[in-house]
Order: sequence, then structure tokens, then C-alpha cells
Amino acid sequence: MTREIYINETNCITPLGFDVDSNIEAILRSDSGIQLHSDVSLMPNSFYASIISDENINNAFAEISSETKYSRLEKMMILALEPIIKNSGVELNSKTALILSTTKGNVTALKDNSGDSFNNAHLDVLAKNIANFFKFQTQPIVVSNACVSGILAVSVAKRMIQSELYDTIFVVAGDEVSEFVLSGFNAFQAMSELPCKPYSKNRTGVSLGEAVAAVLISAEAKNTKIKIIGDSSINDANHISGPSRTGEGLFRSIQNALKEAQIEGNKLDYISAHGTATPYNDEMEAIALNRLDLQNVPINSLKGFYGHTLGASGLLETVIAIESANRNMLFESKGFDEIGVSETINLIEKNEEATIHFFLKTASGFGGCNTAVIFEKIM
Repeated sequence: MTREIYINETNCITPLGFDVDSNIEAILRSDSGIQLHSDVSLMPNSFYASIISDENINNAFAEISSETKYSRLEKMMILALEPIIKNSGVELNSKTALILSTTKGNVTALKDNSGDSFNNAHLDVLAKNIANFFKFQTQPIVVSNACVSGILAVSVAKRMIQSELYDTIFVVAGDEVSEFVLSGFNAFQAMSELPCKPYSKNRTGVSLGEAVAAVLISAEAKNTKIKIIGDSSINDANHISGPSRTGEGLFRSIQNALKEAQIEGNKLDYISAHGTATPYNDEMEAIALNRLDLQNVPINSLKGFYGHTLGASGLLETVIAIESANRNMLFESKGFDEIGVSETINLIEKNEEATIHFFLKTASGFGGCNTAVIFEKIM
């Protein structure tokens, strides 16, 4: 019999707050983390992004550690993990793992041209620094697959526990806004001159953001109502940065996840989509959802609140989706004004109450990767 897999604890560190409740309160107020920034160390011109205050990070970190050796991203990851490790009471033994998910990790270390900095930019070093802080006994596992990384890490954790390699896995996902990331998206001419507008006719591109999210995944239904019941990851092999025009990879990922979950698409009550506000991504998602006859399922993108937080986005948006289900509340797709995709989708335009039993989280990323995970709220 296949093991049942649950999400027992969640947390997030974002510009909207350093715990889940403060983030939900901000979303209910329609506050966005996306602000206009003028920082020539990041970009020569002013830009819109969702950035966490250094002062807030340092003050919060000082409350749990006096160590000064950790990078800004490492501090954020430790802050996200610390309360859920403490609250869970889980013993960090040989059956407990840490999965670290990121797209670029400590890429800012490369600003300093030294051997130590080059070493610190490696993702395995980042993972070991986090694991060593908490004294995990097992080697940390890194999941880095562009913008699906955060939700793919949930899928990897589920499969590892089902294979009985581990009983419990802590997952942390994070990325920060850096000169490297900003210059990359700017070179693609993909950055919006205003806060992003996912799926909107007036969208002009992505807004970038930074965040860290953390969850505890286990085979025990302890302190939770959320079960992971299906997952799949398919690569569309289309282009290094552009998704399949037919949505093939996302279509197959959702199709496979539904099959494993043993439910029909019409059972889904909510979809937390990727929704980057770039022309090709939003269009591709709308096409894939229509091919699966999911065009009437309520859907949102949280990018209007957080910007695109890269490897953190899939896990952060899962954490918020879990709150949607637990609170029976659909959160608005902030920034949306007028439909700007060729196929019909049921965008959530304002916060509204709804019964949520089954929900789907999707993500799509550079290199053609697509991931879909289906969750069930245990009644």
C-alpha cells in the first residue's frame, strides 16, 4: 500500500511578513510587496520589485542567533525553517531529510572575486550551511530546476517518503533579488515597467521578487488537514526560455497528477497557477487548462502580491494555497483588470468564500520544465 503524504507545518518570509498569518492579513488587505526601488547596486534605473528590508532580516535573525557568518539568503532560510523545526518536535535523525530548493542561491557571493566567495556560491555549500545550523544528520538534497524548483521539491519529498528512504522531510525554498537576476530578465526585455498584471490584456512583463518558504512533509497526519495526492513533472523540450505554444508539458503534468490522485478535473476547487504576466507563459497556461477542460475552475496568480520569486515561488504559493483551503477563501489575482489570453479562464477578481476540498498548484520554468501537484483537504 502506498504511503499517504501530508504537509504538517508551513512558514514563509516575504516583504509582506515573516510568518504565514501576517502574509494572509496583507493579502486580505490587498497589500502588495511590489514597490518602486532605486538601487544602483542592483540596476542603473529605478525598477519595480518585491524586496525584503535588510534591517528586518537582520533584526529577526539576531533574535535566534548571534552568528555573523551567514549570507542574507541563508539568514532568510534559517528564519523560515526555525519555527517549524521547533514546533514539529521532529527528531533530526537518519530518517529525517532537508531538501533545499533554489534557482540562483548565493549568486551574490560572486561579486567578491575570491576563492571563498566562489566556493560559497555553490548550491551544495548553501545547503550544507543550512543543514549544519540545525544539525541535520543526513546530507541535504538540492533541487534546482529553474522556476519549478519550489513545487518540484514538494514532489521529490513526496516520492522519497513513499519510497521509505525517509519518514519526514523539511523543505525550504528561497531566492533573492540580485543584480544577476535583474540583469538577466532585463536582457530578455521581460521586466514590467509597472507592477505585474498576470493574465491581463495590459500586462507588460514580470515583476521580480524575493522570498523564502518552508514546509514539513511527512507520512503522519499530525496537526494537518492537507494531503499530497498526485504529482507530475514533464519537460516540453520546446526552448531554453519559451514554453510550448500548445502547453504540452503543463497539460501532461496536470493530466498525470490527476491520474495519480484518482480524481477527475471537475473535482478541483481551485488552481494556484504560475501566472508570470509574460505574454507566452500566461497564454500557454490558458491553453493547457482549456485542453484539460479546467477553464471554469477558479484560478489566481500570486505574482501581483510577491512578484516572481523564482525558485521560492512554487513553495510560497503552495503555502498560501494551503491557507486558502484551510480558510475556505479564494484570494484575488492582484493586478488583473481585463482578460488578455485567447482562451477562457476563471480568474479570481476579488476575495471570496468558497469550499475548497481539492486544489492544484502548477509551475512552469525556463528549459521547458513543468510541475503539477494536487492536494486534498481532509474533511
